[in-house]
Amino acid sequence: MIVQGYNFFCDMPQDMRYLRQESEGERFIEENMIFILPDRLRKFRKNLWHVRKNAGPTHIYVPLFRVQTQLASEPLPQGYAGPLDVYPFYTHTARRRSRSLDYYVLFVFKDKTSFVKCSQLLPAPT
Repeated sequence: MIVQGYNFFCDMPQDMRYLRQESEGERFIEENMIFILPDRLRKFRKNLWHVRKNAGPTHIYVPLFRVQTQLASEPLPQGYAGPLDVYPFYTHTARRRSRSLDYYVLFVFKDKTSFVKCSQLLPAPT
């Protein structure tokens, strides 16, 4: 996978959770989600992004917008369902005008130092 404009990325950890607010008329579910980061990843809150696959035959992914996050030690906001489990590589495929759109949540980094620090805090895949 190649993330446009970013040299390094990491999958989400298995112990991450999310909150979901049901809302009529949402364009896609990511607009009403808050991801709960383990406290050990607090320094990387701004590196968590929703990305989508670029249209066409390429395997290049484009960052959409930053993920709404909170730390596990913070109180949960009212009006949300959860916390709910997520898979290490969260994905949601939506259909829009006869084509599928692949959405993911990734930690994305431009510098190798931040990537290495975050990778060390993520458990090895099983």
